[in-house]
Amino acid sequence: MEEDETLQGEKERAEVETRATPEMGQHLSVSEFLCHCCYDILVNPTTLSCGHSFCRHCLALWWVSSKKNECPECREKWEGFPKVNILLRDIIEKLFSDAIEQRKEDIQQNSDVARSLATFQKYGNDQIPTIPNTGRINPRGGGFFSGVLTALTCVAVILLGYHWSSREFEEDHLVHKPVAKWTAEEVILWLEQLGPWASHYKERFLLEKVNGRLLLTLTEEDFIKEPFSIENSNHRKAIVAELECVKTLGVKPPQNLWEYKAVNPGKSLFLLYALKSSPRLSMLYLYLFDYTEAFLPFIHTICPTQEYKYEDIVTKLVDLNNPSWKQWKEFIVKYFFLPYQLIAEFAWDWLDVHYWTSRFIIVNAMLLSVLEVFSFWRLWSRRELKTVPYRMWKHFWKVSTQGLFVAIFWPFIPQFVCNCLFYWALYFNPIINIDLVVKEVRRLETQVQ
Repeated sequence: MEEDETLQGEKERAEVETRATPEMGQHLSVSEFLCHCCYDILVNPTTLSCGHSFCRHCLALWWVSSKKNECPECREKWEGFPKVNILLRDIIEKLFSDAIEQRKEDIQQNSDVARSLATFQKYGNDQIPTIPNTGRINPRGGGFFSGVLTALTCVAVILLGYHWSSREFEEDHLVHKPVAKWTAEEVILWLEQLGPWASHYKERFLLEKVNGRLLLTLTEEDFIKEPFSIENSNHRKAIVAELECVKTLGVKPPQNLWEYKAVNPGKSLFLLYALKSSPRLSMLYLYLFDYTEAFLPFIHTICPTQEYKYEDIVTKLVDLNNPSWKQWKEFIVKYFFLPYQLIAEFAWDWLDVHYWTSRFIIVNAMLLSVLEVFSFWRLWSRRELKTVPYRMWKHFWKVSTQGLFVAIFWPFIPQFVCNCLFYWALYFNPIINIDLVVKEVRRLETQVQ
């Protein structure tokens, strides 16, 4: 009985609306449904938060030209992404169907309007939140990753503050201490850092009580004779080459990431951040300005020749020659298409020296590769591949400006701040990039649906 009454009520309302439409049409005119941008009848009327309505293509043209999220009439800013007022659109199309059809034909023939609408809609798609997963997101804007980052940041700052105040990790590096002041124990430490193979000769140096001053007097002939008797020519050659570097510099040359950072804090921080956002420019920088010290070991590590393939890390980096054409060919291909893979391969080769740090770098390189693929995919799906040269030039200018800024203000930056930024970029960026990859995957799922 109730269902019959409901159906009867719906039929009566439909009849009333049908009878009322022509009567309303007699009292309403086109002038009451005009857009205040084009002063013509509203087509796909879009109502803003301030209450004003405009043709959707007029609003798109206004947004593209002004790049402002504000009402064209009262200049009040609107939030979110404006949508078509469906109720108003249906009423106008019922009352003035002929005028609407004519207006739509005119709009479709205008290429500028079509481009503006497409650009406006792309902007709207970028503003769409990941609705299927909003239940997992903290409404205050946090989330799991932000909580982890906050906790790790607090712990890291406390540890760095402690080490900085105690000055422990700066004075222990032989890279700062003149070789003439080395003790016998420090000479053994220098020898051990050449590689696992050097431990075979540790006892011989201890028996002779070789300190820094005595070390400076040793030659290759001394290493052949008793009491050292280093018969392996590669080992002897590596020790002599490293000793020549020590004699030239007066201190121990950096042989790992931490020592390199201690000697070159500004350059290491710059390269760490640059490798994250612009690996190609960073490698170009090494080639132009740090060829012998950094670029040659880098390319020989990631693109080794056949004879170096199974040798020790330190031994194979002694007396490095200019790369062969085969090495250059392999490097250039990876440089353009897989730049982050080069970084991962370099980190993989140093797993024995930096066990956990190398793994952080490898994971981060994988995540950055995925994010770069997503970036190109977004450009391809939006048919914006033609903008790649412009984007590359803009990126080059941005990185160059940041590098110049760092070079100018670096002398005024405290060492503690440098260490905080260095460790943040090294260990926390992988967590940030995991969050970015998850967001990109969710956005892709939303677009597919």
